Amino acid sequence: MILYEHPFNERIRTYLRLEHLYARLHEMILRETVTDHHFALCTLFEIMDVAGRAELKTDVLKDLDKQKNILMSFRGNPAIDEAALNSVIGDLDQCFQNLSQTSGRMGSQLSESDWLMAVRSRASIPGGTCSFDLPAYFAWQHAAAAFRQADLKPWVDSLQPMNTAVALLMRLIRDSGAPQKMVAAAGQFQQYLPQGKTYQLLRVSLDEGMGIVPEISVNRLLVTARFTHFSVTERSRQTAQDVAFELTLCH
Repeated sequence: MILYEHPFNERIRTYLRLEHLYARLHEMILRETVTDHHFALCTLFEIMDVAGRAELKTDVLKDLDKQKNILMSFRGNPAIDEAALNSVIGDLDQCFQNLSQTSGRMGSQLSESDWLMAVRSRASIPGGTCSFDLPAYFAWQHAAAAFRQADLKPWVDSLQPMNTAVALLMRLIRDSGAPQKMVAAAGQFQQYLPQGKTYQLLRVSLDEGMGIVPEISVNRLLVTARFTHFSVTERSRQTAQDVAFELTLCH
């Protein structure tokens, strides 16, 4: 099965992008080749661009506090595992504390490194990190893999509070929904959303063997999905067959 996710708002869109970037970064730094570590740095710069927005840290802190208040309301409910509930509330408190203690914008500490900022400015130029452009970076790439990884670790760690907080928030959002089996007649699906409910994330699970991709559109009133045949050589076209899939609405 392939799981596709689509955000209902810009904040969740940003969280999904950060998740994607952090996953790539953590995979790259575990490897040992120069090319992997180059793209680890490029991903680090992308995270700085996204996570460094002034309003994002405030939004994440508000969401952590909101989720905590929601979970606190379940205390004393006999249907809820009190130990598990307290554990998640403790995780939310820890994330809130770690993130709120970071000074300034995420990545501001990295901006103080002239070497990193020189690499960042040249990395945005096609071929801009050649040896004649950045001899100091070229020398760093010739160091042992363990040496490069030792340099990368504190840079990555400085961005970790945002990663941990976003990962927890997205886990709680995903856990709020239950999958439902649906069928898109002739590749077309529409569903009106109940009034008075606000959703954050839509998830669509498809059998990967079908070779079909969902083109999803959402707003506060309606979910629309058009299922098309996937091809890298031809223009996409909507399938004429009925498509069975699982739909999850998360709030």
